[in-house]
Amino acid sequence: MIIMKSIYFDYAATAPVDREVVKAMMPYFSDRFGNPSSIHSFGQETITAIDAAREKIAKLLNCRFDEIIFTGSATEANNLAIIGLTKGLSEDQYDPIRANRGMLFHIISTEIEHESVLKPLKKLQKEGYEVTCLPVSKDGFIKISDLEKAIKNNTALISVIYASNEIGTIQPIKEIGKFLEKINVKRKIAGLNKIYFHTDAVQALQFLECRPSWLKVDLMTFSGHKIYAPKGIGCLFVRKGTPIRPIIFGGGQEFGLRSGTENVPYIIGLAKAVELVFKNRERTAAKMLKLRNKLLNNIIKNNKSARLNGSFDPPTSLGTSSRLPNNINIRFPGVSNETLLVSLDQSGMAISAGSACSARAFGASHVLTAIGLTEKQAKESIRITIGRNTTEAEIKEASEVISKTIKKLKSI
Repeated sequence: MIIMKSIYFDYAATAPVDREVVKAMMPYFSDRFGNPSSIHSFGQETITAIDAAREKIAKLLNCRFDEIIFTGSATEANNLAIIGLTKGLSEDQYDPIRANRGMLFHIISTEIEHESVLKPLKKLQKEGYEVTCLPVSKDGFIKISDLEKAIKNNTALISVIYASNEIGTIQPIKEIGKFLEKINVKRKIAGLNKIYFHTDAVQALQFLECRPSWLKVDLMTFSGHKIYAPKGIGCLFVRKGTPIRPIIFGGGQEFGLRSGTENVPYIIGLAKAVELVFKNRERTAAKMLKLRNKLLNNIIKNNKSARLNGSFDPPTSLGTSSRLPNNINIRFPGVSNETLLVSLDQSGMAISAGSACSARAFGASHVLTAIGLTEKQAKESIRITIGRNTTEAEIKEASEVISKTIKKLKSI
């Protein structure tokens, strides 16, 4: 039996499709259904629609039309960025360090990346690539000084998540980009290879500045279903000249980087969702920040032992702080998150323990242990993420339900 949730607080996992997005998509399911690779008018109609969607996203991100690559998900986009780049460098007979010929490339990432970054890195590590995962502070941030120390002559890629999907902390991507720009100038003079820079911006796009030219990134991932577009559509920005190769082969769609018949309705939906994000970003962030803070304050007021996981610096500008404005990751000592989530679910509240992609693993969150929590503490933590549809009434009700549930569980 499917239980209808009265309160949905798991927007970091997925969001409902916006009505305007649905409206934009609908004609491409039945009326304008041609295969974009066909040369007849039906095909030309849909390839024109894809071009318009790509152009819309490119303009909003201030990048080139051919730098936008549509994928089936953010997971695929992250895999394409990491594995595709290393393949490209290898196929170009890229020599990462002349003093040590034959060595494979070195990649730098962080301990709090999404699994769709960490697992491709583990795969490459088994193949002989060297991988360094930077530690984070108790608040969830890497240090640029640690990044600088980790760079080697054969370093070829740095991949850092823009905003954590679990604790919402925002990494200094722009500062890293500017730092790498200077480093790459020095490396070129020294005869060393360029270090390419990738960021997973899946959680960031809705709230933060994501223009690649501003961030100084070479590769950037984002996803449809986190920004009120459908599940099953993602995107990878690939800066012109980046030596990337496909990981899916076939008809050569997406400028040869992602074969397979294009998912036309979803591409149209993604473009509309990105347009709405850019149109409403400041207003949305301000609203969520206000509601999030009210919920957090109420929870802590009624549960003195509760502890926030990750940073909570005050906003420096509208909707901007060291943490996403819709995220609360909080620990209730002595209360199992699994038990708490089941109890809240029975009360009509949808909340998670962390990343939806790892929810069925039942282990402690690698992000929470990376910021210093014990396995027990990690299993006492839940993630609450609000969205565009969240109301004042839901915040008030959630505060009461969470507090009552915590007291009940502690009493038994």
